[in-house]
Amino acid sequence: MTVEILLPDTAGADLRIGIVQSRFNEPVCLALRKACVTELLALGVLAEDILIATVPGALEIPFALQKMAESQQFDALVALGAVIRGETYHFELVSNESAAGISKVALGFDIPVANGVLTTEDDAQAEARAEEKGRDAATAAVEMANLAARLEDLVETDDEDPQ
Repeated sequence: MTVEILLPDTAGADLRIGIVQSRFNEPVCLALRKACVTELLALGVLAEDILIATVPGALEIPFALQKMAESQQFDALVALGAVIRGETYHFELVSNESAAGISKVALGFDIPVANGVLTTEDDAQAEARAEEKGRDAATAAVEMANLAARLEDLVETDDEDPQ
C-alpha cells in the first residue's frame, strides 16, 4: 500500500496574488507589505501579477478581499494588518471580526486567503514580528494556491471517472 502525500509547493510562477493591506498602524503594515511582496517575488511571482489594495483598518480587509475574490482574477489572496491591544475591548472585537471575515471570504469564494494580520500586545511586538509575518503570509498564499490547484485536479479526475 502506498500513501500519497501532497508536499508543499512554493513555486509562484504563473500565480496572480491579491493583497489587501490595512493602513491603521501604518509603519507596521508597510513592513508587512514590504516583506510579503519581497517574498512573493523571491518565490517567482511576477511583480505585474501582484495587486495591492489598501484599506483604512483591519475591519475593512474582508470587504476588499471579497471584491477581489468575486473578480476571479486571483489564485490566492493575502490579508495584511496590525491590531495592537489598547486599553479597551475594541482589540478583541477587531481581532475576532477581522479573522472571521477573512475566513468567510476564503471558504465562501473557494480561494486561499493567507491571514497576515498581526494581533499583538504592543507596538514593540508588532514591529518585531512584521517582517516574518509578511514573509509567512506570502509563502502560505503561494503554497495554498498550488495545493488548491492540485486538489482541484483530483476533483476533475473524479468527475471524469465513469464508475
